[in-house]
Amino acid sequence: MAMSVGSSGGVKAEPNVVPMIDIMLVLLIIFMLVVPAISAGFQAVPPQGVNLKPHPEEERDQVLGIDADGQYYLNKAPIPNAELGSRLRAIYENRTEDKLLYLKAHKDLEYAKILDALDIASRNFVAVSGLITDQQPGTISLVASDRLMPGMTAGSGAPAPEAAAPAPTTPPPGGQQ
Repeated sequence: MAMSVGSSGGVKAEPNVVPMIDIMLVLLIIFMLVVPAISAGFQAVPPQGVNLKPHPEEERDQVLGIDADGQYYLNKAPIPNAELGSRLRAIYENRTEDKLLYLKAHKDLEYAKILDALDIASRNFVAVSGLITDQQPGTISLVASDRLMPGMTAGSGAPAPEAAAPAPTTPPPGGQQ
């Protein structure tokens, strides 16, 4: 602790850093709470399946998401459910090719709500709809061309069904083939 000795009663030029530290801690806490909520966006766990093809999302791809509560998300941005038709019409009306809409819905969502979204899409210039699912954990696709997912190389994974059983090398009983 420093003390100043002297008879002058002048103004000290030392900044008071305690309030500044308090403000910084409050801002840190606010950002720690707000940033995950902002970046969370669309939260849905799609159904799982086996023998799935990879579905990379490209820049021109349009992905309609539906969370467990039935809220629509277009390209991970929440939209009012009543505006879905007009938003899809604005996107697909003037497109001449690639009128494809991917649908990613929560696994616990009622199927009727998925059908409602697909019906709205079909009435607003969407020609093809594709449903996005996740590969079941611990399973590998048995279709050889499907096993080329990110991080896998050709020939990895389970053997193709036609290569699983070797051809018999001994003649059948009776000596005729």
